[in-house]
Amino acid sequence: MYLGKKDHNPPHIHALYQNKKAIFDIKTGEKTDGKLPNDKEKLVSAWIILHKDELLADWELAQNGELPYNIEPLK
Repeated sequence: MYLGKKDHNPPHIHALYQNKKAIFDIKTGEKTDGKLPNDKEKLVSAWIILHKDELLADWELAQNGELPYNIEPLK
């Protein structure tokens, strides 16, 4: 999630793994662009679903140039 500028909708996050990256829709947890290994895509999608409310709240903060709250990372 990028901070400090109005980003395009729908609310989304950017996931990076090694030299690969993908974009995931926060509301659905689905990948909308890019490529990660299949097991990592499933892990990111599951994490988004678990933290959907927190991610949407952070999206609103980031869109207003405010710092988002920390969310427990993938482990």
